[in-house]
Amino acid sequence: MTLFANQSREAMRRAYLEAWQKFTAQQPLTELQKQLAAVIAEHRQYHAWLAQDETALSQEFTPEEGQQNPFLHLGMHLALREQVTTNRPAGIAAIHTKLTHRHGGAHDAEHRMMNALGTAMWEAQRLARAPDEASYLEALQRLT
Repeated sequence: MTLFANQSREAMRRAYLEAWQKFTAQQPLTELQKQLAAVIAEHRQYHAWLAQDETALSQEFTPEEGQQNPFLHLGMHLALREQVTTNRPAGIAAIHTKLTHRHGGAHDAEHRMMNALGTAMWEAQRLARAPDEASYLEALQRLT
């Protein structure tokens, strides 16, 4: 998501927190804040944690300790939604539709797609290159 591309980790996390605060206070939201609040609303397990405000912004998450990073998880939902909306890589919208029908909803489809997205991003970072869209789509096709 290019809107977060040049932001610090704290600024990006603060955007999630502020969107959720405004949403729960029923204040007007920007389009991006609507997207952030929508994905947070689908994750009840993060609501109380986000209510801690500054603690949520500074918390570290380590896979070694079995912790999932909520910001990463929410961000992957947003990335997948952007990919589906723009159908980039070409074919992802159809895959998402199949998975949505098979698994009872878009949210569940996104959860099934996240591992492929994470792998594609990890590989790209490891090799210092753009993600391999063909390999990513192949991994997603195997889910259908």
